[in-house]
Amino acid sequence: MCDHHNHAHHHDHDHDHHHDHDHHHTHLHAVPQRGPGLKIAVTGKGGVGKTTFASLLCRAFADDGARVLAVDADPDANFASALGIPAERAAELQPVARMKELAEERTGASGGYGSFFKLNPKVNDLPEKFCLEHDGVRFLWMGTLEQGGSGCACPESTLVKRLMGHLLLECNEVVVMDMEAGLEHLGRRTAESVDALVVVVEPGQRSLQTAQQIMRLAGDVGIEEVFVVGSKVRDAEDRRLIEEAVPAERLLGAISFCEGVRRADRENLPPDRLSPEALREVHVIKQRLLSLRGKG
Repeated sequence: MCDHHNHAHHHDHDHDHHHDHDHHHTHLHAVPQRGPGLKIAVTGKGGVGKTTFASLLCRAFADDGARVLAVDADPDANFASALGIPAERAAELQPVARMKELAEERTGASGGYGSFFKLNPKVNDLPEKFCLEHDGVRFLWMGTLEQGGSGCACPESTLVKRLMGHLLLECNEVVVMDMEAGLEHLGRRTAESVDALVVVVEPGQRSLQTAQQIMRLAGDVGIEEVFVVGSKVRDAEDRRLIEEAVPAERLLGAISFCEGVRRADRENLPPDRLSPEALREVHVIKQRLLSLRGKG
């Protein structure tokens, strides 16, 4: 559905206030005074609850009436199950990053890897073709390129980068991307179009060090709005550890350690179903994100 609005974006997509003409879309009211497009990348070290948070954030936006596109760009690829997509439906999906034939067709790279091909292939119809809708959230499995291939200009890499750019620059909805911990796969232009990078941390020195590292990297690639969310917080001491390590204007809040979230993970269910309190906490985090964004 991204492509329905492309005509409005090519002339000046860098500034949200240019989208005022879209105010009649009442279902986008969840992103007040910002225009409808909001692009959030969620990252963090493995095991900290990154995908759980990303799925709860999608649910919080969808509950408030926004159009939400969830994008899995993490090699672990468990965003679909965290969103509650049944395993048999998820099994039918294929990551865009591995669609060699599609990549060759779109880039015109029929002559093998040494051949010339288009660096700007058509992608605006792909979200519609490969999205799976579940419970009010649309899901796209982007996948990641094989290690070593990330720097190469192969057709798949070109297609993924162009599609990522399309989703972040031209899409007229809330896009939540579940990313791996590194930022290497974000090209500068793509990175600059992320409205907010949210780093999920747990109360522990290693996780907090990773967050500091990611915050530095984000600055290097041009992401200015970097925020932190605490996860698996058990008590005031956990909270204090995170608060002392993260500047107040960067901290969006925390999700308490919760048996419901753990059970959801074990039983392959969406966390909002077994933990309404975690969803409530993420609603508060979402509001803080909306109020802080752009005030850095």
